[in-house]
Amino acid sequence: MLSARSIILSLVLFLMPSFAYSQARETPKLASPIGEKVQKDNYYPQVKLETSMGDIVIELSRSKAPITVNNFLTYVKEKEYDNTLFHRIIPDYIVQGGGYDLKFKDKKVNYKIVNESGNGMKNEAYSIAMARMNDPHSAKRQFFFNMKDNENLDPGRNWGYTVFGSVIEGQEVLDAMAIVKTHVSPEIGYPDTPVEPVILKRATILPEPSYD
Repeated sequence: MLSARSIILSLVLFLMPSFAYSQARETPKLASPIGEKVQKDNYYPQVKLETSMGDIVIELSRSKAPITVNNFLTYVKEKEYDNTLFHRIIPDYIVQGGGYDLKFKDKKVNYKIVNESGNGMKNEAYSIAMARMNDPHSAKRQFFFNMKDNENLDPGRNWGYTVFGSVIEGQEVLDAMAIVKTHVSPEIGYPDTPVEPVILKRATILPEPSYD
């Protein structure tokens, strides 16, 4: 007859693999409860980004990338993008930010979101897209602006990078950002980090246009 200790040990060994597996696989989310309520009937909400180099206005495409747009709006609504860095700038390629505060500390992350790169939108110049890791469904809060037509970031046989909007004002601000002097950051060890900080001071949702 098995002892009580043997029975408990057997149960632990049986449960451990499934527990480890559940921890390793973080299910991406389908909706952002805060963002989806922001101008919920507006398929093209606009956000103003006030940066240390000037203002940028982006128009988001909720009709093509609802999950991604609602996720982005959640962070904007919670003021999570205020006083963050554009920490990665590569001339004639991308301007990336949204993930670090002014001391290069990681900002809080809500969760991963589902990849919507198959929505028909392309990584064209002055579009905005979500940054991610190798896992296609690993986008969280970091975003980037395409500084040219980056076809290599579009989906093909593999997942691409989700485009969810475009710049409608302030293209010249991004042009200026894209040529700032960069180095390997001593704080996080990343290359292509601006020597002089480029700051996203505030992100605000613009009032919904009136068509009366």
